[in-house]
Amino acid sequence: QPLSPGLAGERLCSTEEATAGSGTYTRHGFIFSSLAGCLEWRSEDSGLPMVSVIRDSESQLLPNVGAVVTCKVCSINSRFAKVHILYVGSTPLKSTFRGTIRREDIRATEKDKVEVYKSFRPSDIVLAKVISLGDAQSNYLLSTAENELGVVVARSEAGVQMVPISWCEMQCPRTHTKEFRKVARVQPQFLQT
Repeated sequence: QPLSPGLAGERLCSTEEATAGSGTYTRHGFIFSSLAGCLEWRSEDSGLPMVSVIRDSESQLLPNVGAVVTCKVCSINSRFAKVHILYVGSTPLKSTFRGTIRREDIRATEKDKVEVYKSFRPSDIVLAKVISLGDAQSNYLLSTAENELGVVVARSEAGVQMVPISWCEMQCPRTHTKEFRKVARVQPQFLQT
């Protein structure tokens, strides 16, 4: 039977029902999956079946709730930014997932004062967290309401990669023009080249 996609760490059964095979680990008398894939039960001579998780080579890593994702802003309006999700953690996605960052999910404080166009611009690269799978499966709701989340790469109108100068501004090193952004305090493990 297939495991829910993307759910490594799912509790499969107790160690009294089966022995742990490849792709699993045991903890506190239960067997958990250590990767996303398909469950395989194999009967063993010892009496207990062995449970393994087989990674499907085609299995797609999916952005699940709580995952930190890297995305690119496609379009913005006064209520939200539309994005394409490119990475889950540091793993590139094979196919494109669409996401939405709503105005109220951009910042943790002063949500009523947030303006989308002062937070993101099209083609910005943004670090966000998945907060729900939204209405249609293809459209994830994302949040940047943490210090570590927000814009990590932005180009100025002159086409130069800007440098963050505060949590809400970036500056073009060539023209010294400042532009508003919801800037991420980037943690080194998330830097994508």
